[in-house]
Amino acid sequence: MRAELRTFRTLVVAGISVPAFLLAASSPGSAAEGDRGGHQPGLPSQVYGGAWPTSHLQGVTVDRKRGFVYWSFTQKLVKTDLGGKVVGTVEGLTGHLGDIDVDDRDGRVYGSLEYKAAESFYIAVFDGREIDRVGMSAERDGVMTAVHLDEVAADFTADMDGDGVFDGDTADTQDHRYGCSGIDGVSFGPAFGKRGGRQTLKVAYGVYSNTGRTDNDHQVILEYDIRSWDRYARPLSQDAPHHSGPGHHDGKFFVHTGNTTYGVQNLQYDPYTRNWIMAVYKGRKEGFPNYSFFTVDGSAPPVRGEIRGQATPETGRLLTLRDAGLRDDATGIRGWEFHGSYGFDALGGGRYYVAEGRAVQKDGVIAQEGEIRLHRWTGETPGPFTPVG
Repeated sequence: MRAELRTFRTLVVAGISVPAFLLAASSPGSAAEGDRGGHQPGLPSQVYGGAWPTSHLQGVTVDRKRGFVYWSFTQKLVKTDLGGKVVGTVEGLTGHLGDIDVDDRDGRVYGSLEYKAAESFYIAVFDGREIDRVGMSAERDGVMTAVHLDEVAADFTADMDGDGVFDGDTADTQDHRYGCSGIDGVSFGPAFGKRGGRQTLKVAYGVYSNTGRTDNDHQVILEYDIRSWDRYARPLSQDAPHHSGPGHHDGKFFVHTGNTTYGVQNLQYDPYTRNWIMAVYKGRKEGFPNYSFFTVDGSAPPVRGEIRGQATPETGRLLTLRDAGLRDDATGIRGWEFHGSYGFDALGGGRYYVAEGRAVQKDGVIAQEGEIRLHRWTGETPGPFTPVG
């Protein structure tokens, strides 16, 4: 981990003077080290993603097939190689870019993108093959399109208290169906309950932290078959957001975990354990264990059951938490205590990159750093991973 601050030099990029540390460098030990120390060939123990004048790191994804790492810094997408060298950036996002995942088939990067004031929620699609320089525009350079998710907008704007007024982007309300605050976690993987087969995109809701209601104790995950999404994808004008997207999802699922703070921050299918990983900011409700990490049993098919806590009884397709890790006797909820909310990527073979982020300051400039470290699966409690190298 880099504790020191970087020396400031000024470089000229696309005609703009930029402090050198914002262009990033590789971290100590980030060169590929073969299989020493338990590594998989070609996987460095650490990769440094740079320090950028944005909000904090939201997610990472590794394109192992092509040798790149993508970093979501809320308003900016950063592309580096596995040595931490910056290849390019996509900038100018005024919404909230969250978790990201790469489609291994074509190198496109999919990420959650929110514009809450406009009541608009998207999957942003970045053409990773075309990201080749620092300072590319999300709107003008043809590297990003967006697909609108009607289901998310409908749940976010739902008038749950029946007063005829939508209360807006606030946790202190009974509005927002299931406590929906938008979307964050995204991941490709097989259908829930399947060990393989066609890959679909899963999109997890953000959920407001509100201890005064009972209908927000589930994680909500939508499923989409993206094979027809080219018909919906449009360049995004952020001053006039479009609503081009599928009218229906391909599945809506619920996981009873207890209320968390802003829902699933990072969602990831793990090909090693064949389970689904959910990293969250811990909840604050009494009566729940408030774990920071959950795993959904990938072998258990969804079952129709009650969505607990709803004012009007409701059923839905329920997912099962894996029977492992910590167990809360009062609720039966299983989980773990582990960080992963800044970024988490399952690489296969029991290896994972776990992200860390922090603010740094030099000469009055505040920036957000990102770094990933290689971990391996142990299955132990309270945290099931240990660093490698």
